[in-house]
Amino acid sequence: MKSIKIYLSITITFFWLQTNAQKILTKKEALQIALENNYGIKVANNTVKIAKNNASIFNARLLPTISAKAGANYNNSNQDFNRQDGSSSSINGAETETYNASVNLNYTIFDGLGRKYTYKQLKETYNLSALQARETIENTYLQLFSVYFQIARLSENTRNLRETLAISKQRLQRAQYQYEYGQSTKLELLNAKVDVNNDSINYLDAKQQFINAKRDLNIVLGVQQDLQYEVETEVNFTTLLSFDELLSKATKNNVILKQQEKNIAINNYNLKATKSNYLPSIGLTGSYGWNKSKNPPSSFLAAAEITGLNAGINLSWDLFDGGITKTRVANAKIALANQEIIQQQQQETLENTLRNTWEEYHTKLYILNAQKQNVITTQNNFDRTQERYKLGQITSIEFRQAQINLLNTQTALNNAKYDAKLIELQLLQLSGQLLDVAF
Repeated sequence: MKSIKIYLSITITFFWLQTNAQKILTKKEALQIALENNYGIKVANNTVKIAKNNASIFNARLLPTISAKAGANYNNSNQDFNRQDGSSSSINGAETETYNASVNLNYTIFDGLGRKYTYKQLKETYNLSALQARETIENTYLQLFSVYFQIARLSENTRNLRETLAISKQRLQRAQYQYEYGQSTKLELLNAKVDVNNDSINYLDAKQQFINAKRDLNIVLGVQQDLQYEVETEVNFTTLLSFDELLSKATKNNVILKQQEKNIAINNYNLKATKSNYLPSIGLTGSYGWNKSKNPPSSFLAAAEITGLNAGINLSWDLFDGGITKTRVANAKIALANQEIIQQQQQETLENTLRNTWEEYHTKLYILNAQKQNVITTQNNFDRTQERYKLGQITSIEFRQAQINLLNTQTALNNAKYDAKLIELQLLQLSGQLLDVAF
């Protein structure tokens, strides 16, 4: 028995050294890696860049257009002429050459303010894209920590299962000695073997889930790093405000509501831009050109060269376009009204979700505290049961039940701890504070 204790002590010490030699992937480090490499975040950031390019003044038709044109033509023909006095003549191979070049400018001075509202609409679209990218980042936060805490949960559960397995192996060894010396029955030995096998299966299954969770984390991180690392298992809870204060922050900062505000602004500018079609359009044109020609003998002029400036202003006004603008304005008003309805719906949905999550969070915290007390109680019960089992005062079945009770309460505590933290993160996301939390 003494040799077994020494062997277990050496095994535990070796494992402790091996575990502490492994790298710890902290929550902060995991978050930094994900922000740099997560595929969804990369796509969202590129979408924001596209929206930023579209929101430029160069894409709103606010600047004039300038173009350059040039050309050359050559003609060789045979010409026959009949004059009024009855005479005639013929020219074979009459050559005509013309050349031209010009710089042209077109600029819309006024279009009913349509370009102005279109430009503002593009700006709001860019702001909407930035909010959508923020939503992607927030969702990545939750996805990241959901997987990260799953690894932490499995890490602690695996450790508990490993300790349970070690105790079961000690019990098996004890049962083996007792059976050999005639102090117990074959049934005790067989029960101990079955329990060791079951604990081994549970331990191996938890280890496999642990490795699978690490692979899942690599997908969220956007990297394929080595799986030989540990994670932080300590969980710190944030001091949250009262529900009313949390709701106030959510109303101001929730990313879904802020996106809807941008959708309303976009539709409002679209309505104004559509109404601009009722007004006239005034444009300015100008060009500076050069033209040169070489004519055949049949032409009045042998050659000509013209250089000069041409400028003009024009006005166009669709007094009646068949009702197209009227229809578009009516539809734009309906679309704006729909966005306002959606905003009201989202506001009510947010308040309801926030209240449910708030109550669930406090329930999870209560369960967490209760499970902490349960672990203390079952640990004391197991320690006493183990001592009585060693003294032969209770059966192996009673000992096994105390062992299972301890493992179950430890597992329940781990589940309660990480479940409460994930609910807290959901509350922070709903209130628009998730990106401000320091991990």
